[in-house]
Amino acid sequence: MIELERDGEIFTLTMNDGENRWNTTFVRAMAAALEEVEASEGAAALVTVSASEKFFSNGLDLDWLAADGEHRGGDRTVFGAEFMTLMGRLITLGVPTVCAINGHAFGAGFMLALCHDVRVMRSDRGYICANEMQLGMRIPTPELALFRHKIPMNAFFETVQLARRWTGPEALEAGIVQQTASLEGLREAAMQRASQLAPLGANRKVYGSQKERIYGENAAIDGPHGPAYMLRNSDQYR
Repeated sequence: MIELERDGEIFTLTMNDGENRWNTTFVRAMAAALEEVEASEGAAALVTVSASEKFFSNGLDLDWLAADGEHRGGDRTVFGAEFMTLMGRLITLGVPTVCAINGHAFGAGFMLALCHDVRVMRSDRGYICANEMQLGMRIPTPELALFRHKIPMNAFFETVQLARRWTGPEALEAGIVQQTASLEGLREAAMQRASQLAPLGANRKVYGSQKERIYGENAAIDGPHGPAYMLRNSDQYR
């Protein structure tokens, strides 16, 4: 379901559960992998990839949600809280994170991609999409906040309200991903970027704490004052 390997400074997390749909078992497997990354020391970066050529992560496990009785997906009642906690943990991880979006990333899979520091997307096939509106669902407020922080405003409304499906080149132009590559070159491009960034992970405390200041409680981007006020009153922010 989730495999984690380390080669020098680079951790590679491989999702290998078909469409990599999200259920409680999948959440817990990924959480265990992140624990191993967090327990490491020294320069490091994390690259997340999929074993599927067609899917990066295709959203919630709808079969699990609809199933009667026991299912390998685990306890449905705890999923929401555990999934959101995992995403909050990933977005503030103390090492640089890069994901290689090799195929479709819908809903929860799109969230997973956005929680990485850098996104490299396949250039010729696959879509990223927040498809809740198409499913008749409201996007939870924490998810909306994630999209607002990670997606430029000109693309934010189209993403969350109009359920736009973005191709790799479109996502690159909109600023949702940082790089595109062919399927054959995608993993290598992600690994190269991770190698460039790995030295930043040597000081986990600084790297993670600054992410917390960007995305966590009372984050600067959500403050009541603009940068002019903050610059003029910098003593308040020491």
